Amino acid sequence: MTHPAPPPGCPAHAGDGTPPAYGFPLYDKEFATDPNAVYEHLRQYGAAAPVELYPGVRATLVTSYAAALDVLRTPETFSKDARRWRDLNNGAIAPDSPALPMMAPRPNALLTDGAEHARLRSAINDSLDQVDPVALRGYVERSADLLIDRFAGLGEADLVADYARTLPLLVFNELFGSPAEFGNRLVAGMSGIFDGVDAERANQELTACMLELVALKRTRPGADITSWLMAHPARLTDEEMLHQLVLLMGAGTEPQLNLITNALRLLLSDDRFAGSLAGGTLPVDDALDEVLWTDPPMANYAVHFPVRDVELAGVRLPEGDPVVISFSAANTDPALTAEHRTGNRAHLAWSAGPHACPAQSPARLIATVAVEKLLDRLPDLELSVPAEELPWRPGPFHRALAALPVRFPPVAVAAETAPAPADTRTAAPGTAASGIAAQHSAVPHSAAPGRPAENTGETTWQPLQPLPPLPAPTPSTRPAATSTGRPNSSTGTGRWRRLSSLAAWLRGR
Repeated sequence: MTHPAPPPGCPAHAGDGTPPAYGFPLYDKEFATDPNAVYEHLRQYGAAAPVELYPGVRATLVTSYAAALDVLRTPETFSKDARRWRDLNNGAIAPDSPALPMMAPRPNALLTDGAEHARLRSAINDSLDQVDPVALRGYVERSADLLIDRFAGLGEADLVADYARTLPLLVFNELFGSPAEFGNRLVAGMSGIFDGVDAERANQELTACMLELVALKRTRPGADITSWLMAHPARLTDEEMLHQLVLLMGAGTEPQLNLITNALRLLLSDDRFAGSLAGGTLPVDDALDEVLWTDPPMANYAVHFPVRDVELAGVRLPEGDPVVISFSAANTDPALTAEHRTGNRAHLAWSAGPHACPAQSPARLIATVAVEKLLDRLPDLELSVPAEELPWRPGPFHRALAALPVRFPPVAVAAETAPAPADTRTAAPGTAASGIAAQHSAVPHSAAPGRPAENTGETTWQPLQPLPPLPAPTPSTRPAATSTGRPNSSTGTGRWRRLSSLAAWLRGR
């Protein structure tokens, strides 16, 4: 295939305009800074184009919306099972490749097909269904208040390090019944895997942390997702528990961080989202729609493997070669006729087909509450640097800010704020009720890498075989609501005080 001439300044090329041997690199700083220039050039190949995810890791990136749906909705042709990965099977992928934590075979609901996928997915779906949205909103509000209290009096903050990176972890500690001291280790593990920096060590740390959580919950189950997964009729083994937890933590922390910060960046830099709602500007919910279309937190993922040589919209895809969906490029496909994204949720940010994200509503609720809580308490928030100077984290899969510096008039915070309810202070360690009570002392101001674990993170999962029919799920009781009110700390005179269009919905109406 002849490489089309690159557009001026295209970051996917060397100075002489020659592309790399395996395709355009998606792992360097240039791609992170201006991915749209790369997507624009890749569209010259047609519906899909050759890329290099990491050095030596080749794949085909689907940039067409229609072609992406074809891949996502035809599991009989495009398998999620990474045991089909040809380069991995023939030794072409280095054992320490940063691609492996994100792409290697795992017995989880994301990377399996058919009956095996249905069994694992049912355990996840049924467990997530038990999360009370009112209680979830309470977790987010209290976690947000704890973090905002730490920098509200300073007049400045980095909303990545000081807020959005830690907030999902605090919420997930509650939802999964995870001890608060796991926080630093989870941050280090997830960040390392997504950034591809010392990914093997990060994977080991994350694996060790999740194994400890599984062991804890086997002996002391509680009203949390981890315990509900264990009690599910799917009868997950410890290894399956490990990989479902890694999947859920991975999907709920790094992408959640990116959704929150990308929405805040848009709200703080785009004039459409400033001023009075009565004057025709757009609320927080619409800002999230815009981000999910144009800057989705997972820009490129949904790795598939053709089960045979196949042609996709005129592009030949060999059996066993990775096919990656560019959610970002597909959402901005020039072939799409829709001009208005407000209220339009036909985007692919949550994927589609049998492997679509099962936690779309909770993820959106967490992001909405996190953004509105911050803007409510700090209504005069503004960027410290021009939006075009904000740094982005390199990586082929995510769309992630490295920092989001802001300034605001300092707000006085009471010496002791948002105490945990009395009944949670005496809860057993590691239960869903104990996390928030411990967070006053356990929340890191900025995450530090954890100590590497001895566990290798390797799996013995190998056979391709059908599974027995699914047992019928059993009912279980939803947790009681734990949300409590909190007075606002700001005067309410800023422009963001008006962004409360979702208040009724967030109260469960």
